[in-house]
Amino acid sequence: MKMTFRWYGPKDPITLDKIRQIPGMTGVVTALYTIPVGEVWDLESILSLKKLVNDAGLEMEVIESVPVHEEIKLGSAERDRLIDNYCQTIRNLSKAGVKVVCYNFMPVFDWVRSELKFVTADGSNCLAYDQRTVDSLNPKKQALSLPGWDESYTKQELDALLKRYEDIDEEKLFDNMVYFLKKLIPVCEECDVKMAVHPDDPPWSLFGLPRIITSEEGIDKLFKAVDSKYNGITLCTGSLGASRGNDLVKMAAKYAAMGRVHFLHARNIKFTETEDNRLFFNESPHPTECGSLDIYGILKALHDNGFEGYTRPDHGRNIWGEDGKPGYGLYDRALGATYLFGLWEAISKSK
Repeated sequence: MKMTFRWYGPKDPITLDKIRQIPGMTGVVTALYTIPVGEVWDLESILSLKKLVNDAGLEMEVIESVPVHEEIKLGSAERDRLIDNYCQTIRNLSKAGVKVVCYNFMPVFDWVRSELKFVTADGSNCLAYDQRTVDSLNPKKQALSLPGWDESYTKQELDALLKRYEDIDEEKLFDNMVYFLKKLIPVCEECDVKMAVHPDDPPWSLFGLPRIITSEEGIDKLFKAVDSKYNGITLCTGSLGASRGNDLVKMAAKYAAMGRVHFLHARNIKFTETEDNRLFFNESPHPTECGSLDIYGILKALHDNGFEGYTRPDHGRNIWGEDGKPGYGLYDRALGATYLFGLWEAISKSK
């Protein structure tokens, strides 16, 4: 297992020298954030970013992410040109030594939470999801700003995009994803770059938009449709774990044994039982005892079934007075990394 850390580039207040000081840290997970979605990532820009990382004593072997253009998800006439661009980006990333690309196929919105700074009993703050709050929102009628929200759209552009998705159901979205991967995966096989799809977060439909990477059934369907080990997953425990119907230990064992887990996002979430039985969870410290997910069981299942991929501590709290990017402060994710690293060492040596 290689321990990595999300880094948002030269403007990230969490600098590379700080990341390097975290015990067990081998590299960063990053991206080129200035290139418009759909355009080719040029090799010069990729190598320039890699040099910054390497000069700090770290590796850049995972990219998160190369965004998939909405026209590909919609299956429009523009998709072939955009897929060709994506393929060229993969070729250029390969020349720079990138081994894994994390991406998602969520329409319009990325991960969604209802609160940025939910205050917990110990005084720290974190991301949280309250189904009642989300149910009260309507992006067709309100100007919204939520975690995971793409705010580059004008209200008119967003309205037009949502209108186009009215004709896209889960089956059509899945077909469009398969079309994309059947053109892309042969290039990945040639270049030795593995694609690791991030599960939908949360793993259910939001605002009437379809979501398809939500469960074991959906992942099985995708792997069957595009049967290559280069078509894998980012096993995000917090995303899949938000649905209590997902058995994460079973899924970790199954997909690791298949050689399809290329990247692990490890985080814990804590469910709270409410008087009105609505869904509410917040993102907790990484240790198993701090949340509702069996982090030990998941890592053991991965280890016992041959996982040797990349791992990063996912969303953390803001602790010790830090006022960091919600979910992406330094201190709690550093604690999470050391917990995961130590847990992996203990599991390994127990064998």
